[in-house]
Amino acid sequence: MDAGPPAKTRVLIVDDEQLERSGLASMVGSWGYEAETAADGQEALDRLNGALPIQVLVTDLMMPRVDGFELLRRLGARGSQIPAIVLTAFGNIETAVAAMHELGAFWFLEKPIEPSALRALLARAASQCRLREQAERLRRQLSYQGILGELVGSAPAMQQVFSLIRQVAPSTVPVLVTGESGTGKELVARAIHELSPRRNGPFVAINCAALPETLMESELFGHEKGAFTGAVERRAGCFELAQHGTLLLDEIGEMPVATQAKLLRVLEDSRVRRLGGRHEVAVDVRVIASTNKTIEESLRKAQFREDLYYRLAVIHIPLPPLRQRLEDLPALTEALLQDLNRKHGCRVAEVHPEVMALFRRHPWPGNVRELRNVLERAVILTGEGSITAAKLPAAFGTPVLIHAHPADERDFVTLPVGITVDEAEKALIQLTLRHTRNNKTRAAEILGISLKTLFNKLKEYDAAGKGAGA
Repeated sequence: MDAGPPAKTRVLIVDDEQLERSGLASMVGSWGYEAETAADGQEALDRLNGALPIQVLVTDLMMPRVDGFELLRRLGARGSQIPAIVLTAFGNIETAVAAMHELGAFWFLEKPIEPSALRALLARAASQCRLREQAERLRRQLSYQGILGELVGSAPAMQQVFSLIRQVAPSTVPVLVTGESGTGKELVARAIHELSPRRNGPFVAINCAALPETLMESELFGHEKGAFTGAVERRAGCFELAQHGTLLLDEIGEMPVATQAKLLRVLEDSRVRRLGGRHEVAVDVRVIASTNKTIEESLRKAQFREDLYYRLAVIHIPLPPLRQRLEDLPALTEALLQDLNRKHGCRVAEVHPEVMALFRRHPWPGNVRELRNVLERAVILTGEGSITAAKLPAAFGTPVLIHAHPADERDFVTLPVGITVDEAEKALIQLTLRHTRNNKTRAAEILGISLKTLFNKLKEYDAAGKGAGA
């Protein structure tokens, strides 16, 4: 037998026939539910936007203004998970079935309504709502215990991040996530998406540092056939692909200033025009931007538009580096081991206490990404049991230092008095490349810069060298 309604289960009854909806409201109220009514889909949407939550929706299909189809369609676009029971007149069964499968209705009933059938469906819908609310409470409870989505951390700095995520997720305002490379900026964006009403919509991420300037606008806004050489067909951009979902603009600090101006226009108007197109397309997209750059410095150097910064940074979430939350290392290590065991079919149970001691002394310049890389190698080599220090990379724990006095050691560099900042930066980059055996991806992680920035620096040094030899 289905359980009765939980306390304060609100049912919204939508029907354009006044006698029908008042009769249904009276009957539903007699079963212990709190019944509210709306004369059409538009009034229902207004009610659903109210302060009091609605747990179950009962709606007719054929209504003036906004009908039942459009009501369900708009709720689906929002990511709403309210169970909906569709009422349909005789002869419209196929239409009701279509509404169930295409628009996510919970069930349908043919008019005139059989009270026992409606009562049973309401009980099941209320039970589904209970389960969903319990899952949401569990998710919040886990976040307070140090887990939110794929993010792990009970350090005060991470709990502040979790709090900001929970507060901002239900809204649609843009968010700017900052932090060093490898701190988990994309995981923050995904957590916001998963906790938002858009969770059923797409999550699209674009790395602004990985795209040539000539392709960035096409990737963002799309293009029409023939818009440029090689545009052999129409292509939707990331804004259109993320419709009713979330778009992450990763490493936005690398976006050209000219493209920034066009992005600002899209954020203000919620409309995009494909390259080569004549018409604008309306988009409903939540934008999250991330960067490992110091935005204030980019603003001073006129590398980032101030108006775009204020438009994006309505909410700013700064991520702490791993070295500032070393108390999270045991929990992070356990979570990563579970994930890596599944990925590689291994049965590694833990890291040896000696290894954890090494982890606590390590500065983690590559942050959580570096921790994952170290553990992935160790998991593969260990297979099962406990990870020992012998399974760590040979260079792990070797400090990369800048020394102020002459030294012959490979991991030291001499900086004479009077050296410029640019020259010191060049020396550090060259030292780090030697340390990583010219592995540029690893060097960029250690230096805390993007791979694109590293390539640009090397290109500058190469051009300066050729100029000096000319």
